[in-house]
Amino acid sequence: MRTKNLTVSAWIKIGIFAFFTMCAFVLVRHSLVLEFLTAERFSVLLDRSGFWAPAVFIALYAAAVCLFVPGSLMTAIGAAIFGAWWGFLFVWIGAMTGAAVAFLVGRYLGRDFAATIAGERLRKYDDAIERNGFATVLYLRLIYFPFTLMNFGMGMTRVRFPDYLLGTGLGILVGTFIFTFFVGTMKEVWLTGRWEQLLHWKVFFSLGLFIFSFFIPAVLKRIGILERQTTGRRE
Repeated sequence: MRTKNLTVSAWIKIGIFAFFTMCAFVLVRHSLVLEFLTAERFSVLLDRSGFWAPAVFIALYAAAVCLFVPGSLMTAIGAAIFGAWWGFLFVWIGAMTGAAVAFLVGRYLGRDFAATIAGERLRKYDDAIERNGFATVLYLRLIYFPFTLMNFGMGMTRVRFPDYLLGTGLGILVGTFIFTFFVGTMKEVWLTGRWEQLLHWKVFFSLGLFIFSFFIPAVLKRIGILERQTTGRRE
């Protein structure tokens, strides 16, 4: 690992980044934060927010992304509160906002360190990611690569910010829609108490989408279209 070329500024940045990451992890995993993250408590907070409830939820979702809160938990809460369609929109915007902020944190605080310690082989991958940024990000999003880790990690690569945003925006559409539609649909059945609606086509459709989401990585690997796009021009 070559660190002798690191400037004092780079060392300070990576120290801040490491401290932030450690504090965020400890705060969420070893505090009462997760106990607060329930649909009931969020509903109380959002009811008090009135007209600004969607904006408050989006801001909280973005903050949660940066604090390593599981995205599936926040997505389920959004779908449970706002329903399938509005939940999908607000969750997607919140996830995109959090992904953008985390990327910029990784880029500003960690890029100098990553560039300095990268060997020749890693630099080739870094160059390939820069050339094929959109396809690489899209592929990794579609195969459900850990969301928060990828946000910070991509910031430390040479991928262009617009490519990252576009790849992320398209890549999380499928999973976000499937999950929010499934949770939102089941919420409607639960609230009405009409369990015969479990035989409604919407329930079967959402359940089918939910199950299908687990097979997306296998389908993509079998077809290999995006994988060829991300690897075809590395030479």
